[in-house]
Amino acid sequence: MEISTLDYSIIIGFFSIVLIIGIVVSKKSGKDTSEFFLSGRSMPWWLLGFSMVATTFSTDTPNLVTDFVRTSGVSGNWGWWAFLITGMLTVFVYAKLWRKSDVLTDMQFYEIRYGGKPARFLRGFRSIYLGLFFNIITLAAVNLAAIKIGGIMLGLTPVETVLIGGIVTVIFSAVGGFRGVVYTDFVLFFVAIVGAVGAAYYLVNIPEVGGISNMISHENVVGKLSILPDFSDTEALITILVIPLAVQWWSSWYPGSEPGGGGYIAQRMLAAKNENHAIASTFFFNIMHYGLRPWPWILVALASLIVFPDIASIQAAFPNIEESKLGHDLAYSAMLTKLPSGLLGLVLASLGAAYMSTVSTQLNWGSSYIVNDFYKQQINKKASERELVNIGRLSTVVLMVAGAVLALLLTNAKQLFQILLEFGAGTGLVYILRWFWWRINAWSEISVMFAAAIISLLLTVTPLGDILFGYLDNSGTVMEGVLPSWSRVLCIVLITTAVWLVTTFVTKPEKRDVLNRFYKKTQPGGPGWKKIVDEAHAGGLDITDGNKKWVVPSGILAMVLGCILVYGCMFATGNWIYGNHTLAISLTVVVCISGGLLARLWNRMKDDIL
Repeated sequence: MEISTLDYSIIIGFFSIVLIIGIVVSKKSGKDTSEFFLSGRSMPWWLLGFSMVATTFSTDTPNLVTDFVRTSGVSGNWGWWAFLITGMLTVFVYAKLWRKSDVLTDMQFYEIRYGGKPARFLRGFRSIYLGLFFNIITLAAVNLAAIKIGGIMLGLTPVETVLIGGIVTVIFSAVGGFRGVVYTDFVLFFVAIVGAVGAAYYLVNIPEVGGISNMISHENVVGKLSILPDFSDTEALITILVIPLAVQWWSSWYPGSEPGGGGYIAQRMLAAKNENHAIASTFFFNIMHYGLRPWPWILVALASLIVFPDIASIQAAFPNIEESKLGHDLAYSAMLTKLPSGLLGLVLASLGAAYMSTVSTQLNWGSSYIVNDFYKQQINKKASERELVNIGRLSTVVLMVAGAVLALLLTNAKQLFQILLEFGAGTGLVYILRWFWWRINAWSEISVMFAAAIISLLLTVTPLGDILFGYLDNSGTVMEGVLPSWSRVLCIVLITTAVWLVTTFVTKPEKRDVLNRFYKKTQPGGPGWKKIVDEAHAGGLDITDGNKKWVVPSGILAMVLGCILVYGCMFATGNWIYGNHTLAISLTVVVCISGGLLARLWNRMKDDIL
């Protein structure tokens, strides 16, 4: 593949701009931990919203979408589209609670919601569990995608790819801190979106594909176009649509889509100027992330079914790719090799933008846990701000190296997606209810976290998973298990839910002063706190903030309207592209109506939320 001087100029120019931004903000970012990890809580909604979208662009996301489309059709994306429900619940219910909590990281939440040694253990252990373990898996997924892109488009070995990408990104992240991440994310977003749209338009119209009309009528593509799975195929319907919409969105912890908010999304909400900006930023993010952005990747994935109909054709076209890295997700990178000079440079820069945005966010977020919630709490409580910032920069380097090493051992993005889903399965309900039910305690979270991890490991590294849910043998034949394969996540959820519920009722509740303090600070409201509020009032203690009504019922209605709005945008966009104009017009009307109703509802409820 030939990369012209113009292409190199675009790529070098882009990376130079990013590094300059990091260097310019480095002095202010290194002032203290609040600046290094939250930019002094002064960020406007639009900047945070663009940052969230840019972060989730990633290099592994188009690869994952391509894998879904090629193996299960467009409808296969419901595996992650279902998390929109989580996102909208965060917008209209949890965003204001997180901002009111006024914590530096979402791990600090544990010591305002719970008390004593269990709370301190939970904060320290979970900071390492998420900041190190889960974070390294996510970094590995991004680096794995970069390895595939570098191997196909640039002829780089896996080690060369992670060294080049990692060194540039880790320098920028360690120097610029959160402010550098957010500022550059704004630039990265526009480069990434222009690159993705430009690539989709060009590749759909190359001679081998022949334009959108020829593509959607091609025999390799026709069966992959539907946004909804085949309702006559019960197993596909349950696996692709029912489980994600009925169970997965609320039960599984997944980076960027945490039930009840959390992770780097919470980090951005905590960095907002106020609750209003926190809510607006997450709403903007969900519209862009789910409603509009997937389609350029989907179109390239559909086109790839014509140019590279199977893995063998990809292997034949790129014989130098290691066999361990072969998979359907490679098709996205393979298609990009057909781009012309100039557009190729822009797309490579956009992929570099996606890589840097995601990795820099993960590094800063994971480092914030290690510094604030582990090192400062468990190692050196008297550490100076300068020392903490230096530890943050050191942990940034360590996380990058660990993520790169793991990436060299893995095969495809879908593999990591399933690992993350299973390790977080069953934990989500605790994260949703802990704000609204006083009885949940630190042991509830400790038990559900360990239960999910242990059960997932048993099903993954022992024969138990194969016996219960079946497997693919070496010839690709499906071997049936005792239970249907789609019940795997459901079983994990049921067992972990039973574990944390039993644990909750057999352990002591949190002390009343801890619960009173938490309620007074965050004002969660609702019947789940009535006992605590009544007891406080009976004791002469007023922990409520005026007579504001409980907004969660209105928030849930807003969530439903928001989901209709965003899913309507997604469906309408797809049908406009497919040329189904009557359906597209109807869906566009639904979008307008739901948007109008949501605006009216928001005007009624915002005074009680803010």
